[in-house]
This record gives sequence, structure tokens and C-alpha cells, in this order.
Amino acid sequence: MVTTTLPGLGDPVHDAQRTFRALLEAIAHPGQLYTPEVNLSSPTGLMPICAAACLTLLDLETTVWLQPSLPAGIKDWLRFHTGCQFTESSKAADFAIIGDACLQPELKAFNWGSAEDPEQSTTLLMQVEDFASGTAQQLSGAGILDSVSFAPKLPEAFWKQRLQDAYPQGIDCFLFTQRSVVGLPRTVRARAI
Repeated sequence: MVTTTLPGLGDPVHDAQRTFRALLEAIAHPGQLYTPEVNLSSPTGLMPICAAACLTLLDLETTVWLQPSLPAGIKDWLRFHTGCQFTESSKAADFAIIGDACLQPELKAFNWGSAEDPEQSTTLLMQVEDFASGTAQQLSGAGILDSVSFAPKLPEAFWKQRLQDAYPQGIDCFLFTQRSVVGLPRTVRARAI
């Protein structure tokens, strides 16, 4: 039996709607910062907006890979509130929750989908310290009028691994700070500036 002392979303319907809208906007407008207001007590190791995204996106039919360095209480909290399944295989996951980008596996360790079913790829929910202290990246591609720049604190290897030209296959990412989210879909190209 799984129990938790932490509640989920304070206003489940409206908080989930606000979070889902922010996630849609973030993936449609890469590099733009979105800060939905949600009422949530997140477990240790899970930033509030990332936790809200988990409660919005995960359900009984989703399989999740948790980065092993994340606190064990996150698994119980997610299982209790969403009913999601967990896997030890990053390739088998619908979603992967990354608490420390410096310790995450290479992107090829996740499912990139197939030419026939590109939507079957793993979506990464990555927590980052901020969007300003990393190496600045200029983004271009679908959803960006000209270009947009931001500087999330991510290892250089992450950007190199994204360069694989496998479209329509690929990895979609949501980057989270304590209260904000930025989308980084597979259609976007990044160049260090």
C-alpha cells in the first residue's frame, strides 16, 4: 500500500488546466519562459512546477523513469497521486524525470521513437538551476519567428547529443526551475553563442 503525507494540487481541476496550458505554450513557443500559478506542496527533490507537470501529464497509462539520484519519496508521491507505472529502463519510459542534468544518461539511452511512430519517444522533464547561468544557446526552428536565446544550466554534452538529425524521431524536453518552464521540442535547433 502506497501512502504519502503530501497533498497534490490545491485546486486539482484549475491548477491542472493552468499547468497544461503553460506546458502547451512552452512547447509551441520554444525558449519562452512560462510561469503558471499553482498551489502545490511538492516532495523533496521535485521542484513545484515540475511536480505540477507530473500531476498533469502522468496517469495510469504512463510509464516513468526516475533518475536514480532523486529521493525515493518522489516515487511514492507520484504513484499515489497519478497511478503511473515505473521502469528501470530509460528506453521503455514515456516520461523521464531528471533532477540533475549533469548525472543524466546520454540522450541515446532514451526512446527516440521510430519513423513510423515518432510520438512514442520519451519526453524529458528536466530540472535546472536557472535559465541564465549556463552557456547561452540561440534557438531556431518551428515556433520561433527569428531566433531566441536562453542559457539554462545544462552540460555541454546535452547540446551535442541533441544535434543528431533524426527528425521526425527525437526527444522533446521541458526544462523546469522552481516556478517556471521552458519547452525544448525536437524541432528546435540550438547553437552556442
